[in-house]
Amino acid sequence: MREYDFIKDTTRLDQILGIGQVFDISKREFIIDNKQAILYFMPFLVNASDIIDLFFGFYMTEESSLPLTSKMAHQSITLEQSLDKVALSILEGLVAVVIEGENDIYLLDSRNYPSRGINEPETEKVVRGSRDGFCETMAINIALVRRRIKTGNLRTKLYRIGKLSETNVALIYLEDYVDKKALKSIEKALDRVDIVELTMTDKALEEIVIGHKYTPYPLVRYTERPDTFSAHLYQGMFGLIVDNSPSAILGPVSIFDHMQHAEEFRQTPIAGTYLRILRFIGILASFLLMPLWYMCIKMDYLPFPSKLFEIDSSENLFLQVILIEVGIELLRMASIHTPNALSTSMGLIAGIVIGNIAIELEIFTNAIVFVGAISAIGTYITPSYELGLANKILKIALLFFIYLFDFWGLVAGIVFLIIYLASLKSFDRSYLFPLIPFNFKQLVKQVIRVPYQNKHPKRK
Repeated sequence: MREYDFIKDTTRLDQILGIGQVFDISKREFIIDNKQAILYFMPFLVNASDIIDLFFGFYMTEESSLPLTSKMAHQSITLEQSLDKVALSILEGLVAVVIEGENDIYLLDSRNYPSRGINEPETEKVVRGSRDGFCETMAINIALVRRRIKTGNLRTKLYRIGKLSETNVALIYLEDYVDKKALKSIEKALDRVDIVELTMTDKALEEIVIGHKYTPYPLVRYTERPDTFSAHLYQGMFGLIVDNSPSAILGPVSIFDHMQHAEEFRQTPIAGTYLRILRFIGILASFLLMPLWYMCIKMDYLPFPSKLFEIDSSENLFLQVILIEVGIELLRMASIHTPNALSTSMGLIAGIVIGNIAIELEIFTNAIVFVGAISAIGTYITPSYELGLANKILKIALLFFIYLFDFWGLVAGIVFLIIYLASLKSFDRSYLFPLIPFNFKQLVKQVIRVPYQNKHPKRK
């Protein structure tokens, strides 16, 4: 037990918190039971009514022999002796009560964090299904998961990451379903994290604990939907929820996990399978359509009679192809950063005005614009934004291979990509599973939306 000194302790707390140099941390001195007491709290992060109720409890209770905890009208009270932990608790929004003669400091959880609503995520909308989504407050996000998984087997482990930021990170998994090997790996990785801050939240955490920092392909899945997050926990994955981030991390994953969408599970099995196959075709088109078309033009190969292939294979064709790919990506970036009220106008200007003028000035041909637009549609239907961006980068690299080596450049590029993806692992899980290693049953489930079955799922 620490040696108690009221003056020394409160002076030390003042120094740690910067009392007198900040305006958003309040210090209130008062007398309770003829003892000097000091209240520390952050007005912007606490519920003001709880502070009022606290003082009512102190002064409206006539019986002075009652313990202090009985006079504190609050549902959550903890005792702490470490001044550093007390200061951290105050900075997180707890209320600290320091009382003369008491060895312990009282901590009351009256947090009331500012947060936006739990609206449906813009990037993961569904026609049928829940309309709630994660927000920037970790407590609310965990509550949304708890509403869907009502079992004591749901484990939540709290980590504090960042020597200065002290960011809360929750590791969440189902005890009977989680991949034990992956769980042990992520626990060791989180224990080894030793950084100053975690301002960029989940993305910074991913780069630290996942490895493979320089691969364009995402080795974890991000989601802002609590139903998607909860469903993947039953599939043996673990989840990471980082405070101040509206998206959660899921792992381990394969590339097929990035191609699934919640909408497929909200429709009938046949309709869901139809949507999934269309999505697979669109993703393949977003990656291979432009390279295949460019190879046919470059080699003067006409797979079928069409004006689509009646283009002069000049030296500037490659430059046009690269410009159309980069131009479409610039338009997508512009649409993301354009306010919703102006995004429609921006789309009309970019798609109609700029596109038509570029064709009239013979900067692009109609065929290039058409193929580029079809590829862009395939990119937009990719459920994972990170996967779509990775495919875009590798597609440009594949175009360079074709420009240099023609047909063999295409073959070499695709073979290299398959070998590269096969070498990637997400927490010791093959990125191409269930193709590598081959698992026919799991592969069927990835292609076909299997109907729900009236039986208890097999546990790990």
